[in-house]
Amino acid sequence: MAGLYVVATPIGNLGDITVRAVEVLRSCHTVACEDTRHSRKLLAHLGVSKPTLPCHGRNLERCLPRILDILREGADVAYVSDAGTPGVSDPGSSLVRSVRDAGYPVTPIPGASAVTALLSVSGIAGRGWYFEGFLPPKGNKRRTRLTELLDRGDPVVLYESPHRIARLMEDLRTVAPGVEVLLGRELTKIYEQIVRGTVEEIAHMVDNTTIPARGEFVVVVWIGKTR
Repeated sequence: MAGLYVVATPIGNLGDITVRAVEVLRSCHTVACEDTRHSRKLLAHLGVSKPTLPCHGRNLERCLPRILDILREGADVAYVSDAGTPGVSDPGSSLVRSVRDAGYPVTPIPGASAVTALLSVSGIAGRGWYFEGFLPPKGNKRRTRLTELLDRGDPVVLYESPHRIARLMEDLRTVAPGVEVLLGRELTKIYEQIVRGTVEEIAHMVDNTTIPARGEFVVVVWIGKTR
């Protein structure tokens, strides 16, 4: 039976694509993409020529019937997000549920993930941890959610945008002074930074642009020292 393959792609360094991912992309009928413009560049780099289909949170009702038609015809479909593992912090989860509900198998093709990349060098990954992703963008909801997360007692993994990274540090200093932070910026890319310290130390580096407010950020926060 034909099925949907959820294919992880590099989060920066194109060398992180897996052999299995390339094989699936070459063998599938169509590649459903969060952004076809972005994914076509990756496919061209890999020497893969396949039809692409835009499939994101705003057009699922339009792209899903086409994907189901392809599956009914007995052909496989691959789904890729702009970077990393689909279905974690992008609309891929809705596509996966819809395809599975229609009776077709969904197969993961694992690979690069910003979350696991940073946790692997954290020194705390043997403990439980909680993935939150993006916090509410502003206001009391943001600090309230941070307090709730840290009260769990487990390390918390956050995503943050460059124009809010200074605000995240400020909020953390307010709700949990002295909390431990591991910050990853532009993971696997040429300007990759991985910095560990107290929130006060990291905030200072953000404020004086030792850590520039550019690129993509992953942040692990936890209470208690494990150095």
